[in-house]
Formats: sequence, structure tokens, C-alpha cells
Amino acid sequence: MPTDLHNFFLDEKNLSTINNVERKKFLQKLKIIKHLFLNGETSNAEVCQRFNVSLPTSMSLLNQLTEEGIVIKKGRGKSEGGRKPDLYGLIEESFFVISVHIERFRIKLAIIDNNHSIIKEKSWPTEISSETNIVELLYKWSQELLQEAEIKQDQIMGVGISMPGLVSADAGKNFTYYLSEQEPESLKLKIEKKFKKPVAILNDAKSACLAEFRYGKAKNKNNVLVISMDWGIGLGIIMGGKMHSGESGFAGEFGHIPMTEDGLLCHCGKRGCLETEASGLALVRKTKEGLKAGQTSVLNSLKKEELEKLEPETIIEAANRGDQFAIQALSEIGIKLGKGIAILIQIFNPELVILEGKIAEAKKFITTPIQQSINTYCMMQLKERTKIELSTLGAHSSLYGGTIAVMEDIFKDQVNLVKSHIS
Repeated sequence: MPTDLHNFFLDEKNLSTINNVERKKFLQKLKIIKHLFLNGETSNAEVCQRFNVSLPTSMSLLNQLTEEGIVIKKGRGKSEGGRKPDLYGLIEESFFVISVHIERFRIKLAIIDNNHSIIKEKSWPTEISSETNIVELLYKWSQELLQEAEIKQDQIMGVGISMPGLVSADAGKNFTYYLSEQEPESLKLKIEKKFKKPVAILNDAKSACLAEFRYGKAKNKNNVLVISMDWGIGLGIIMGGKMHSGESGFAGEFGHIPMTEDGLLCHCGKRGCLETEASGLALVRKTKEGLKAGQTSVLNSLKKEELEKLEPETIIEAANRGDQFAIQALSEIGIKLGKGIAILIQIFNPELVILEGKIAEAKKFITTPIQQSINTYCMMQLKERTKIELSTLGAHSSLYGGTIAVMEDIFKDQVNLVKSHIS
């Protein structure tokens, strides 16, 4: 049986009963566990190099973690001229996280284990509303999910939540949605009190960016932009090998840059935002307008209630079937989005732009017009040094990002606690 990470962690009382040498050794083990969580299977030599310890010391630490039921051997790595090295990883299901992804019209919950496997996932159609008691809803649904997965509440390390809007991870508040749920306490604190677990909340685009940064296409890269293309448009920024959130945590509100003079009124209160012309909301609106105007399309076969609840996925499916109206609708979105991305490339000069989200599932139908637009609006010297690629994390990127965010906070708190007792 694996050791529950809760039982492995030390509190003030336990730390006071061990000596300084044991505290330092425990700190090294903590760092190894975090490394394995973020990077997966690792050899003894890699542990030595990463933490600047000797081979015997790292081997001893790995052996102790194995005996304690946290780490297990997971086969052999690649040989570099000699014997293939043993690889070590975290034992399956040694801890779990509840990850929540709140969309405009749906809330998705998942239970994810320490090796990033989704144990159970479920979504509920729910429109963001000021009348929604989001704390109670999330708790109710999480209990249902835990019961179905046969996982106990005390096996859960924490809750990671990604959501649209102006979100300050440090303040634990969403300054766009669920405002009535945050007075006088922050949304983060209210959820922590209900779940009795650590909670991390972050903007959905930053959550996707964090997942790309830790184990997606942005891993080990220095200058990357992650464009989230869902109902809205978001931006994650990686510069100098670090994620940037800005002074208030709001950096990356790419979708709310005014791009059209006297354009449509955006839900943010301004007119002509990029989001009104190049988002999932814009794609659905433009498609409905075209169908009502008499455009020929396979989408004309949709029933009235289906058309009212039209989602980007349905339009993308039509494009994949060769529907010219759907292809053209995606192309128009891509051209306008590409113009915005061209501006970002000239400001940030990234090595890579990753496209993710619902609209990214359109693949060539969205990447081709985006690239054409970048070719038109971006300086040659910059565009030639920037690759445009689709995310490989699929629809789960924000769920993974929420998991990483809360676990990084938990590891940070435990490391700081141990360090405070080392003299």
C-alpha cells in the first residue's frame, strides 16, 4: 500500500521532535517528491544533478522514499554507453487532487492522481451567473465524483480551480464573476473553509499556460505565448523561462484589446474588443447570423433548440465534413485572431506560440488563416523566428494546470515550514 502524502508530511509538532540533520534530509525528500510530480520518472544521476548531491546520498534518499511507500522503480532509462539506469517515479494513487474547470456554460470536475492520470471526470451544463452559489455547487458535485470514484475525502490533497475573468491567484479572488460569493471573504478562502483543503484559483488561460510550461510544448523553453481560444480569448506569457502574471495578476487579457472602431459591445463594457470578433462566442454568433440570412450549410438541419445551444465543436465538426460555410466562418475568425497574434509577436518576440482550447480543435481550418494573417501583419524578421503550434494536451490542459497550481502551493508551504525549523 502506498503511503498517503498527508501522512508523510510533517507538522509543527512532528518537526520539533526530530533533529536538524533529519529535518534537512526530510527537506531533500520533499524536493525529490515535487520533482517527480512535475517531471515524472527520473534516474538517480538526474536527482544528483538537479539537487547537487552525491550519488550515494541521492540513492539513499530514493531508497528511503521507496521503503516509505512514496517512490517505486519504474523500469530502465536510456543507456549512455553503460548499464541502463533505474528510473524512479511516484507510486500510483499516493495522492489525489480535485481539479475544476469553470467555463462560460459548463463546469467540469476531475479527480487527478499524482501521476497526472484522470481517475474520474464529469461535467455539468451551468451558465455563469451572479445568482449561482458556486461554493455549494462545487462541494456537492465533488462529493458525487468522489463517491463514484470510491475515493475518500481525506485522500484529497487540495482543490485547483481554473475560471474565466480577472482572477488574482494571490488574492484568491475573481474580480469579474461570482462577486457576491467573495464578500467579505475571498472566493478561495470560502472554498477552503467548505472543503477543509488547500485551494488554488487561477485564470483559465494561465492555468492552460502553467500546464504547457510544466509538461507541455513550453517545457524547457524560455519565451513562449500560450493563446487560449475558447468561448473567450486568453493569453499566458512565459518570458525568460518564467510565467508572468503582472502586478495585479491580470496580465494576458488579450481578448479585451480593442481591435475594431465602434465595434460590438463586449461583456467587459468596452466596444470592439478582439473577443467580440475572434472568439468562440463570436464564431457561434456569426454562424447563427449566417444561417438566419439563408447560407447553405449542413448546420441548417439543426433543430431550433440545437441551434440555440450551438457550440464551437458543432461548427468544427461541420468544417471537417467539408461544409464550406463552416470553413469560411472559422477562416474569418482565424484572420482576425492572427492579426492580434501578429501584434503580440512584435511585442514579445517569442520562440513559440501555442494554440489551445476549443477553437484549436479546428486544426488546419484555424491555423492556416492565423498563419496567413501573421504573414500579412507581422515583420518578417520576427515571424520567421516564431513557430506556431497546436497544444498536445487536448481538452484537459486547464484541469492539469489547476492540479499543478494547488500542489505547487502545498509543496511550497511544506518546504517553508521545514526551512523555518532548520537552524
